[in-house]
Amino acid sequence: MTTLTRPRAGTGNGGVPARRAVFRWGWRLFRREWRQQLLVLGLLTVAVAATIWGASTVTNVALQNPNYPTFGTAAAQVTLPGNDPSLAADIAAIAGRWGPADVIENQYIANGSTQPGQLRAENPHGHYNSPLLGLVSGTYPAGPGQVALTSQVAAAYGAHVGGTWQAAGTTWRVTGIVQDPSNLADEFALAAPGQVTHPSQVMMLLGSRAVQRAIGNRTGTLPGIPAAATVTSPNIMSGGISPAVLVLVVEVLGLVFIGLVSVAGFSVLAQRRLRALGMLSAIGATGRNLRLVMITGGLAVGVTAALAGVVLGFAAWFAYVPTLQQATGHVVDATNVPWWAFGTGVVFAIATSVLASRRPAKTMAAVPVVAALSGRPAPPKAVHRSALPGVVVFAGGVTCLAFTGGWAGAGGGGAGAAKDALLLLAGLVATIVGILLLAPLAVSVLAAGACPRLPVAVRIALRDLVRYRARSGAALAATTFAVFLATAICLVASIQFGNPLNWFGSNLSSSQLIVYTRQQLGGGVANQLSNAQVASLGRQVDSFAASLHAQSVPLEVAGPTLYQAGTQGPHAHRNGNVYVATPRLLATYGIKAGQISPGTDILTVLPGLAGLPHLEMTWGSYGFQYGPGGLVQKARVLPRCTLPNDCVANPTIQTISGLPSGTSAPNTVTTEYVVSKYHLQTQLFGWLIQAPAPLTATQISAAQHLALGYQVTAETKTDGPSLAQFADGATALGIVIALGVLAASVGLIRSETAQDLRTLTAAGASAGTRRMITAATAAGLGLLSAIGGMAGAVIAVLAWAHGSLSTVFGDVPLSDVLILAIGLPLIAAAAGWLLAGREPEVISRQPGPL
Repeated sequence: MTTLTRPRAGTGNGGVPARRAVFRWGWRLFRREWRQQLLVLGLLTVAVAATIWGASTVTNVALQNPNYPTFGTAAAQVTLPGNDPSLAADIAAIAGRWGPADVIENQYIANGSTQPGQLRAENPHGHYNSPLLGLVSGTYPAGPGQVALTSQVAAAYGAHVGGTWQAAGTTWRVTGIVQDPSNLADEFALAAPGQVTHPSQVMMLLGSRAVQRAIGNRTGTLPGIPAAATVTSPNIMSGGISPAVLVLVVEVLGLVFIGLVSVAGFSVLAQRRLRALGMLSAIGATGRNLRLVMITGGLAVGVTAALAGVVLGFAAWFAYVPTLQQATGHVVDATNVPWWAFGTGVVFAIATSVLASRRPAKTMAAVPVVAALSGRPAPPKAVHRSALPGVVVFAGGVTCLAFTGGWAGAGGGGAGAAKDALLLLAGLVATIVGILLLAPLAVSVLAAGACPRLPVAVRIALRDLVRYRARSGAALAATTFAVFLATAICLVASIQFGNPLNWFGSNLSSSQLIVYTRQQLGGGVANQLSNAQVASLGRQVDSFAASLHAQSVPLEVAGPTLYQAGTQGPHAHRNGNVYVATPRLLATYGIKAGQISPGTDILTVLPGLAGLPHLEMTWGSYGFQYGPGGLVQKARVLPRCTLPNDCVANPTIQTISGLPSGTSAPNTVTTEYVVSKYHLQTQLFGWLIQAPAPLTATQISAAQHLALGYQVTAETKTDGPSLAQFADGATALGIVIALGVLAASVGLIRSETAQDLRTLTAAGASAGTRRMITAATAAGLGLLSAIGGMAGAVIAVLAWAHGSLSTVFGDVPLSDVLILAIGLPLIAAAAGWLLAGREPEVISRQPGPL
């Protein structure tokens, strides 16, 4: 009997018993070969775990209701000044008409930190204040002379439960530790109702149905409220897109990457099982039965990875809750998680594995019986089928990115921002898909362009990439995706961090300390110390600096700030103070008067600030004012930049390296020439202490206690991100992912050519030749992924940022570019050389069917 081709499936397919038998065989194969699928298992596990952790994190980053820190569950807040002559009568009148009410009496107290503290009297079991008050330990105060402190206030004063605390001219007994669950940075001392005799202000929380109806009329007030009272209502919460949905979008993008790797892995497994599948077909199995074998393996991989990812994700989430709570500044409920997102993520992961197994299953099921029994791979697919769609999709993605608002869209709001966000998402997805579709074309181009003078081992490696394009194309698409993300992150971070007006980094060095002269009273209100207080504080600062063997440098401000005209988004205004370059400040950093060019307006250490176009120096009553969120525009259209309008266009800026670079340090200063020319008034803003060595915890604590006595702030170093950290992290992540995929893919391709390797070994090929084949395979994929990923990222970022090559690449660390462009192929080649070359144990052995 001679069998030439696979017979067509008839009407009889074995029914349920045949499918059950094939399903059991597929499960048995998975249990035997699960180690060969560790990469796919690991990636899917990480994807599910990251979805659970990420969705839980973004759901709890913001409060369930953003109005909780101010209003609790109330529908309105009425604020009365503490100096209201008829305060008690007004409180009674409001409560009588609009009650029930929670009355909160506040008196500001000092704590020496950047957040103001309050002595607060309220009922801890009120109607609307449950989101504003929580007990950590001990008990709530219940009578006169009792108080409960937040942990910050207790630490600042060295108080503890059961001890005493002195404030507001009274000695209090500490009964417990409390917190504001909606704002853990809120520093206050809680007293029983009526125990604050001289409140600075009184707040009343109202939430009756009458209040809700009145506020619902959108009048913004309550009829019959005393004239001294101020009524505020919560902001209306808009629906918007759930953050968990964005996490699922990111997961889908990640699963696209994982799916590409999975296709390569399942293709190799199908090729290894090809002879067994041929035997199964020869005894009567239908194409549907053959596909079920591979799909069963994909289902087993997906379910196993999903279960492992669920366990890992929940473990990571519960371990991260304390850190997230500290970072967000509010209490995090570990059970407040989007269960629907978890279920969707698990289903997506399983579906990715099943769909990835369907393609090789369909391909293997179509192989004729004779070809299947011989174990020969199917011929590669024509390249033009994926090249043209790839070009079209990539061009469409770049077009979408070009029509977004760039940084202006990122900093805007409203309908325009929503449109830009949709265009950005569509552009990113289309750009990435286009790059993935073009990956097989790159393999063919590299092989076709190979020089005949190349070593035989290199030509064999390139030929195998084309022969096994189902594996090499998917692997190249996955590694290109990793390089694309790494490059895009580096480029966007360089634009963000390289803007001198929006400078990022640490606020101060570890040896610097600033003591300010303004008392922070809360609500964005600051009070300047009196002249006598400033003089007294200055003497103590000088004494403290002398104890550190350092000098204190007065920091003066004259009002000027910098603004780039015609710029929108987050980069229009300078995000720090512009101090005055006093002789003492310049001498501290070794800057001599002769180093300053005549007519210079601004001295700066920030690179690129002097070259910014359309820069304006403004002060006084020009069209900006300071609000709770920083510098904001007073009018929709700014006045012309003229000297009568307190504005100078294109000020003369000199870059000088001696100034400190911290965001709160005097990195940009106005010269005394500007102060004299424009008749500006200087004001002492604080003192900078430049110590000869890093400050210790004891010294920092002493500085905070010094500030505590004057109710001012002492600022020390807080670590902030830098461009190098972002770029290095993105590069390292991209390299690790790319190398992991390359290692698995090269191993899969070389395992498929084991028979050819035996033939080469039998013909006398040395270990060096075998190492060269593996190294060339890895280097070829690494080179193509580096070129494709970096080129795609550069084009995408250029289109989105509306910038030039110099703008995009101006601040990108050269080392990261070289590592991605040159290091990735070299590292891949070196790893392939080192891990290959072992001679086959049995040259004549042929793999048989299972």
